[in-house]
Amino acid sequence: MLRAASVAARRTVLTSSKGLPKCAAPRAMAFHSSSPRDEEAKEVDPAPVDKGGLFGTGLSEWFALPIGMTAAVPIIKLEWYVVNEETQLAAVFVAFCVAVYSQAGSAIHDALDERAKTLLKEHNEAEDKVIGALEQKLDFLKANQNMVNDFEAINEIRENSYKQLNAAGAIKPQHDLKAQMERIINMVASEEATVTEKTKQAIMEEATAVVTEQFSTDKALKKAALDNAIAQIKGSAEAGAIDPVSAAFSKFLKGKAEAAAASVDDSEEVAQKAALIAKMSAVAKSEGMFFNFDTSGKPVMNA
Repeated sequence: MLRAASVAARRTVLTSSKGLPKCAAPRAMAFHSSSPRDEEAKEVDPAPVDKGGLFGTGLSEWFALPIGMTAAVPIIKLEWYVVNEETQLAAVFVAFCVAVYSQAGSAIHDALDERAKTLLKEHNEAEDKVIGALEQKLDFLKANQNMVNDFEAINEIRENSYKQLNAAGAIKPQHDLKAQMERIINMVASEEATVTEKTKQAIMEEATAVVTEQFSTDKALKKAALDNAIAQIKGSAEAGAIDPVSAAFSKFLKGKAEAAAASVDDSEEVAQKAALIAKMSAVAKSEGMFFNFDTSGKPVMNA
C-alpha cells in the first residue's frame, strides 16, 4: 500500500513539471486608441467567492487527513523529511501545548480576562476622575469669565460709597453736636427735676413736722380739727367751712415762700449749680464731646 502511494505521488510530480496547461497561455488582446467609454470605466471585477472548506475548494476539511497521510509516506520514504530527536521534541512540545490549551486554556483565559477587566475598570475610574476635575476647572473658568466686570462693579460701588461717606461726613459733626447738646440738656432737666423733688419732699417733711407740733401743743386747733372731721363724717359740715389742718399747711407754705423770696442767701443754689456744672464737665470729657464747661457753666468748644 505504501509503494502504491509512492508511485502515485511520483506521477503527480512529473505531470505538474511538464509545463503550463494550454488554458494558461496568454491570449491576444484587442487594442484601440479611442478614449474609454463610461461603460468600460464603470466595469468592476466581481469579488472572488470564498467557497470555504479545504483550501477554499468547498470540500470538507476532513479530507486533509487522508491527503496528509498519503503525502507523508513518500516524504518520509524519499527522506525529504528525516524524523529525529528534534521531531520528537517538537511533537512533545506540540502535545504539551495542545494539552495545556484544551485543559487549562479556559482558566488562563479567564484569569487574563479578569486582569484585563480590572485594569480597564481602574483606567476608566482614573479617566472619570480626570474628566470630573477638568469639568470642574471648566466651570470655574466659565464662572470667572466676568471677573473683570465684577471688579469694575465693585470699584464703582466703592467710589460711590466713598462719595456718600464724604457727603455724610460733612454733616455728621453737626448731628453729633446736636446729640451732645440734647444729652446735656436732658441731664440738666433730670438734675433740676431731682432737686425739685428733693426740695418738695424736704418742705413737706418740715411742714408736716411743724403742723403736727402746732396741733400737739394747741388744744384749740386740736379741738377744731376734731370737730371738723366729725362734721365731715356725719355730713353736717357747713358749706365753705375751712379745714384747720389744710389751713395750717397753707399758712406754713405761704410763710416759707415769703421767707425764701425775702432771703438773700443763695449759697445753696450756688452749691447746686457748681455740682451740676462739675457733673456736666465730667460727662463731656468722658464721652469725648466737642465742648466743655467753664466755672460759670458756659460751654467752651474744644481746640
